[in-house]
Amino acid sequence: MRMLCRSALEELSQVVEKLEESSFEEAVETIRSAQKIALYGVGREGLQIKGFAMRLFHLGLRVSMVGDMTTPPLGSGDLLIVSAGPGYFSTVAALIETAKQAGAKTLCITAQPDGACAVAADQVLVIPAQTMADDMASKTSTLPMGSLYEGAQYVVFECLILKLKQVLAVSADDMRHNHTNLE
Repeated sequence: MRMLCRSALEELSQVVEKLEESSFEEAVETIRSAQKIALYGVGREGLQIKGFAMRLFHLGLRVSMVGDMTTPPLGSGDLLIVSAGPGYFSTVAALIETAKQAGAKTLCITAQPDGACAVAADQVLVIPAQTMADDMASKTSTLPMGSLYEGAQYVVFECLILKLKQVLAVSADDMRHNHTNLE
């Protein structure tokens, strides 16, 4: 069991080492400057995006998940953040187009920078990890299917939050104040 865990953690570490720092910093600035932020992802990527949305909310940002009844319309000055690890999901592509037509910026988180969703987005943050688009190659991750990408998303999203916390001068107490009391 420990060897499997060590192997998975080593793979996650390798993904983090390959991240482009400039793209990370650009993502921080784009998120910081957005008036409203809507996020979207499918499947397990969607679960990671929901966790990211929650932490953005804890930072005091105006954030919502696409599909929630309380999601406001996006327009100029706003941001749509989507995840398309394998490069393309039809729903993600449609949302990018809709957001862009409304004047909002789009940020695509992906492992496939040449994928249709990344190409259509205004900005891309590449997390260079195995997804279901390439899990049948001769050399694959210890983790199944897209789990390496999804695990790396968690780490990258938390690091984005740490950087935004610093840039926005948000304290731990501020974040706790924004945490729900309805659990």
